[in-house]
Amino acid sequence: MHRTNERSEDLALCEADRKLYEEALASPCYTAVRRRIFRQLIQSLLFEQVIGWTEGSGDQEGNWTIEGVSADQKPAIYTFQAERRIHNFGRIQLGKHPVMRECGEVAGEADSLALFLAEIAPIIEADPGRLSHFAIELEQTLINDTVAQYKRHQEKQDLHGLAFEEWESGVMDGHPYHPSYKSRIGFDIADQLLYGPEFAAPIRLLWVALHRKAARTSHSSRYAVPGTAQWNQARLGESAFARFVEKLQKAGVSPDDYIMLPVHPWQWRETITSALAADIQRRTLIMLGSSEDRYTAQQSIRTLANRTAVSEPNVKLSLSILNTSTSRVLAPHTVENAPIISDWLAGIVREDAYLRDECNVIVLAEIAGVAYDSSHLPELLQSRAYGTLSCIWRESLHERLATGESAVPYNALCAVDTEGEPLIALWIKRFGLAHWLDELLKASISPIIHFLYGYGIALESHAQNMMLIHRDGLPVRVALKDFHDGIRFAEAGLASPADLPKLHHTPEYHQRVNRNSFLVTTDLDAVRDFVHDAFFFINLGELALFLREHFNFEEQTFWQMVRQLINRYQERFPEHSLRYSQFQLFDTKIGVEKLTARRLYPDTELQIHSVENPLAAEYTIQVV
Repeated sequence: MHRTNERSEDLALCEADRKLYEEALASPCYTAVRRRIFRQLIQSLLFEQVIGWTEGSGDQEGNWTIEGVSADQKPAIYTFQAERRIHNFGRIQLGKHPVMRECGEVAGEADSLALFLAEIAPIIEADPGRLSHFAIELEQTLINDTVAQYKRHQEKQDLHGLAFEEWESGVMDGHPYHPSYKSRIGFDIADQLLYGPEFAAPIRLLWVALHRKAARTSHSSRYAVPGTAQWNQARLGESAFARFVEKLQKAGVSPDDYIMLPVHPWQWRETITSALAADIQRRTLIMLGSSEDRYTAQQSIRTLANRTAVSEPNVKLSLSILNTSTSRVLAPHTVENAPIISDWLAGIVREDAYLRDECNVIVLAEIAGVAYDSSHLPELLQSRAYGTLSCIWRESLHERLATGESAVPYNALCAVDTEGEPLIALWIKRFGLAHWLDELLKASISPIIHFLYGYGIALESHAQNMMLIHRDGLPVRVALKDFHDGIRFAEAGLASPADLPKLHHTPEYHQRVNRNSFLVTTDLDAVRDFVHDAFFFINLGELALFLREHFNFEEQTFWQMVRQLINRYQERFPEHSLRYSQFQLFDTKIGVEKLTARRLYPDTELQIHSVENPLAAEYTIQVV
């Protein structure tokens, strides 16, 4: 069904949306998604040691139980099949059978996520307000993913041979660990259909003019300055640019006093028109209208790819929704840092023969940024306006691919089609599992550890920040992106502290509202764990589980291959010995963020727990 991004009152469209929604909730997809959320919720609660459990023995071996308390103070027993993945961070993995609930004389499948949370609440002692909001996030994830999966099963699209953007919308499973992986608090069902990446609806961006006195800008040394006529004409085209200039002139203001930037249509409607109403009234901010190019949302939702001109930069826009653990606004200091960090990393790649010629890694640079500066507002209004109007332009992947190369999101490696067949099965059949996996690990691990060991820079290369480049399915290299708040380093661990560019510091307010968002630390282990958590725990940890389930490939063998690759790297580059000791990837314990605990308890400290490291030569799992 064709959709546009302009909310229509057209009766046929509304009826079609309602029909899709009702059919989806009545379909088997609803039950399948609810069971998935239950699995991820319980897995994370147990792994993060938020709640205890009992393991069965004898005939009940493999059956685990959690005991809660019902509203009438009866024991509420939840039973499920699970096993501890002792060779994969000690992860706890539930089986495919549904979670069962027994309370008094009532027994059957557990079919209420909110009831489960309510019944374990007295045990886990979560913050009541956070627990209530988390229940809403889970319920919204259930609705949003059900509609997406129903659409997917209706279309049965074969992604092989399609462009990268089709993979971005077709691989729609979301975060494999986080239980509220598709919450998108702030979107209603119409917004999901218009702006959700799964539906790939064409989006026309709104453009506004922001007075230069209220704008903070940054740009790459390799690109024009945002806000100049040269920049605006390149992004808008001559016709739209001329139209916007004329509108400013008719408004009685000088176009030279303003910077033009795009805004997500939802953000304008739901946030900016109220949060920045005073600036609109004072003409600090002027609505210009829609641009002509069509965009589609990528998996991160707030990043949009130009489908009219695919070589044009992607745009990352402020979006005041809550998804997984974070509000998706764009803080001004991160917008200013984005091109500075990108130039730093791109310069490293240009000068480093290993990264440039052997890894051939692609750094998708964030080339420019514009952000609204809310510092002039009264403190009581800061929280509503902070980060709500920002844009980062990022290089298009299409410009960087060589002839014969194709790209897929890294999380596509752990995705299945509507028949349950792995999307990578075709490639593994073509090249053989051992050869295919060896090439994949070399392509993806090598640049990550070279940035860490060669330069002391940790990259947050989880699934949506890494793209696999392949030739007919054989991995050849990776592309990396999202650097504005996706790196971490300690000056004591940098190979060349003198080369560190001058970055804008994280303001105290930002640190209060998001303690996990920072670039610089004095803790060397925090730098190492930034890589371990995002890349080894998420990307490779999920792949190890997936290969075991679908291809009977043992996790011990998988992690042995990873260790051997890192060992060969260290043998080849003995000159990095200092950073081998500073960033010990082989330590028996590493720190991983507690993504579910973050939703349950006050954000007074970093939610990190120490877990067993499968890269360690020997380790044991402590039973809690």
